[in-house]
Amino acid sequence: MRDDFSLEQKLEAMLSIALEPISAAELADVLETDETTVTTTLRALRDEYVAERRGFVFSELASGWCMQSAPDVAEWVTKFANRDVSHRLSAAALETLAIIAYRQPVSRAQISALRGVNVDGVVRLLEQRGYIEEQGRADGPGQAILYGTTELFLDRLGLAALSDLPPIESFLPPVDVANALADEMLASVTSDGES
Repeated sequence: MRDDFSLEQKLEAMLSIALEPISAAELADVLETDETTVTTTLRALRDEYVAERRGFVFSELASGWCMQSAPDVAEWVTKFANRDVSHRLSAAALETLAIIAYRQPVSRAQISALRGVNVDGVVRLLEQRGYIEEQGRADGPGQAILYGTTELFLDRLGLAALSDLPPIESFLPPVDVANALADEMLASVTSDGES
């Protein structure tokens, strides 16, 4: 077997065909080198691709390294990907997944209480797709199953850890707007009760 290829070339070739993220340890094993060398090389390549504004990047995710499209070309990738939308999640599934991501571990009953609807079917779908998994059982009567997100969920979002999720506060209205809405609702309820 020819071995006049650089470590960079070998890593690029391997990650270009990988279907799932691959750990630095696995890459190091195949390349018969150490994990630190692989990680250092991949990080240097990642920086190089960003500096050169390539259409792809190397991303370090929760379960390993992968090649992904660059964020700068997201508009074109989305346009291309939306040609086949059969695997997209419904709004209900996305809402449920967000609740699980931010509140985990959480039971179906807790998710249903937050959403105001039964979520059994949606939870089954998310579990089948590999985005959530059982993470234990609740204390107390019935010992409900508690769900949390998986590495696949993190990988699909391009995150290395749950701590990389945007803070929940960034999705909420500012306090003064929330207070104004609460005052408006209270005034509406009070005026309806007086008539």
